[in-house]
Amino acid sequence: MDPPVRYQPRGGILSKPLYLAIPILIALFFTRSPYFMATTAPSEGKPWADTPIRLITTPQYETKRTDIFTTGATHMALLHNSILRGYNSIYQQAPHVQPDDKHHFIGYCLTWFKFVKTHHDDEEETLFTKVAAVLDDASVWQETHKEHEAFLSGLVDFQTYLTSLKSPVDFSGTELQRIMSTFQEPFDAHFHSEISTIANLANHPNAPKPGSPEEVAAAATFKSWGKSTVTKAGTLDVVPFFLLNLDGTTEDGMWANWPPIPAPIKWGLVNIAGSYNWGWWKFSSCANGVPKELYALPSTAS
Repeated sequence: MDPPVRYQPRGGILSKPLYLAIPILIALFFTRSPYFMATTAPSEGKPWADTPIRLITTPQYETKRTDIFTTGATHMALLHNSILRGYNSIYQQAPHVQPDDKHHFIGYCLTWFKFVKTHHDDEEETLFTKVAAVLDDASVWQETHKEHEAFLSGLVDFQTYLTSLKSPVDFSGTELQRIMSTFQEPFDAHFHSEISTIANLANHPNAPKPGSPEEVAAAATFKSWGKSTVTKAGTLDVVPFFLLNLDGTTEDGMWANWPPIPAPIKWGLVNIAGSYNWGWWKFSSCANGVPKELYALPSTAS
């Protein structure tokens, strides 16, 4: 008589591959998750990610207004500040990256490029078109289009340099700084000017009246665009980059819970999705919404 066959579901919790994978996944999480990243507050007098490009004061903090365009401009400013901290963190650390870290730093830099490029493309293709339709005025973005064109070629040079390296060891931080300096001025000007442009749309003659259906529709446009523009750019790279360059302590902690993502989801986007490209995030400017010392800088201010 044949022995009884024990039933075990295919792919069940007792399956050998999964049983062996669980401790590996746990070990990877504990060694690679940004949650366990060592962080130190920035030292006084030591460069941080608030220079060379100055960060933006949000219109809502500055004016206390809450109309849809002030609010939209404020949320754009918060997103822009993450990009600017990314720029500054790259510029400040580039000359100090050690040989063993160069491949990670290149990944961090290319993620910043992807963040900026997808942000630009999404504005041009979606947001600008929808806002122009709300105001029935295609001219409102005239200067903004010109500002975009002023830094795009330099941005392409940034990517081309990093992707054309034969090996990570060939990376030169001073050369990357030189390239960044070629488009820094128009990049700085645009990322500040666009905030004023959006906030000033509140004074447009066709701006929706408070409480009107048109205002509700316009608010929905900003909200839906804001929700999708970063996530669709890349969950394993751009999203962690964005969140790890957000400073929740700025402006009296007014934005500590921005963006309004449920805490468990935000935690997962940083610490689980972020563990995939684990080596990149040591170069970020913040952790858990708090500024941290820039990893690659020497231990004492130069």
